Amino acid sequence: MTTHNNSLTKHLLPAVQVTLVLAIFTGLLFPALVYVLAQSLFPYQANGSLMHNKEGAIIGSKLIGQNFSQPQYFHSRPSAAGNGYDATASAGTNLGPISKKLIDGVLQLAQKYRQENGLPEASKIPVDAVTHSASGLDPQISIQNASLQAPRIANSRGLTLQVVHELIKTHTSARQFGFLGEPGVRVLELNMALDEHSNEPLR
Repeated sequence: MTTHNNSLTKHLLPAVQVTLVLAIFTGLLFPALVYVLAQSLFPYQANGSLMHNKEGAIIGSKLIGQNFSQPQYFHSRPSAAGNGYDATASAGTNLGPISKKLIDGVLQLAQKYRQENGLPEASKIPVDAVTHSASGLDPQISIQNASLQAPRIANSRGLTLQVVHELIKTHTSARQFGFLGEPGVRVLELNMALDEHSNEPLR
């Protein structure tokens, strides 16, 4: 019996020791090291790429879209994440290309988009204006999407169309690494820049 207990202890003790060592290194020391390095080298990114208005209040993240519905702001891509742009429920609609619900939803979004921007009934509109992204959190829209919204923005704010297009150009990101994806307009930053003309903090 004593020999059996000694044999069991001989096998269990190293397993417990290894588990404890791994727990300390992977559960405590490594995360602490990553935290310290991230806060030291990349504090902006490590804390969520947060954006602040002129008053210093946090108004969102550079990485996550928001629902802008007022006519004086550029509107983001539609979102199916939770109630919209919910980072805790990131997801698309998961509807197939022949889904009636998807088709009806696109038609409704297209009608709303044309009405909001004063476009003719048969006008072509960019796909990102009427479809939900896979994440539901896209912070950017296409240049074409922004350009079609520009007249509404200019009219709502009393700005010239040229000024609005210059702001769009300034807040457009190039392709990643110069060849991946398409250029995109950063909606939150663009709306913040618009408010600078009115001397109003975006809330």
